[in-house]
Amino acid sequence: MNVNFDSALTAAHAAAAAQNHPTCTLYVVATPIGNLADISLRALHVLSLCDTLACEDTRHSQTLLRAYGIDKSSSHWLAVHQHNEAEAAEEVIRRLQAGQRVAYVSDAGTPAVSDPGARLAWQVQSAGLRVMPLPGASSVTALLSACGTPAHDSSGFVFVGFLPSKATERGHAVEVLAEEPRTQVLLEAPHRIEALATALAVLGDRPVTVGRELTKQFEEIATVAAQDLAAWLQGNPQRTRGEFALVVHAQAQERSAGSDNDRLLKILMEELPLKTAVKVAAEISGEAKNALYDRALALKQASSE
Repeated sequence: MNVNFDSALTAAHAAAAAQNHPTCTLYVVATPIGNLADISLRALHVLSLCDTLACEDTRHSQTLLRAYGIDKSSSHWLAVHQHNEAEAAEEVIRRLQAGQRVAYVSDAGTPAVSDPGARLAWQVQSAGLRVMPLPGASSVTALLSACGTPAHDSSGFVFVGFLPSKATERGHAVEVLAEEPRTQVLLEAPHRIEALATALAVLGDRPVTVGRELTKQFEEIATVAAQDLAAWLQGNPQRTRGEFALVVHAQAQERSAGSDNDRLLKILMEELPLKTAVKVAAEISGEAKNALYDRALALKQASSE
């Protein structure tokens, strides 16, 4: 993508320069998950301002920043990844204590969600130093915002991330996932997406929304039954390419006319005419009026016997 970001940098400095960006602070900076335009003005300003850029892959992050017209010398860069996170955190803390501003970025998206950075943020805070988040792109929130939720789901979501790579461990993880009634968000790499789809088939007709290559040119979002996910992937060779986020939708709760609805109807019928009680019960429970009306008549008859 050949884009001149000079005006964006100018706008970034104009928008954020008056804000307080203290020294001795670790800035956790979200970067695009694929679309270069999904960078915040504040992120551009802080990335220009910081004394040290800590990142997973220095070459990848250098390329990213240069796309925005930000060029840092080698002395500004520090590799912090899953293999050296504990040790590198000590160097970050040393630089912070020396009065630096340190920005941490992952390869894509919001750091420390499923990428390295969580241990770094913890150690910096434990050292009595400040950690300041700069929110932005995330495959998790991007997919959740687009996939919607069924009417019965009002319980929030659980972030699961990547399931184990070994088949046996992955199978156990799916068993745990199946028992969780709330919406769950998973991430997966292209070389393992078919194995994940096969494992998720045990969820039967539970809806799964799959987001592929989110924010990129070939973005694709589709909702299918879990048991049909493998077939959906096989329907087009392109569908196994790219990075994946998946939403396993909340398990629909089975409703019983002989439990909560009975109690609700009894309470309402003590204060309201039968038809009004049924109408209110339908609005509260989401049940069909006809079914509730028949049940209300049965309850009324039983109470008079």
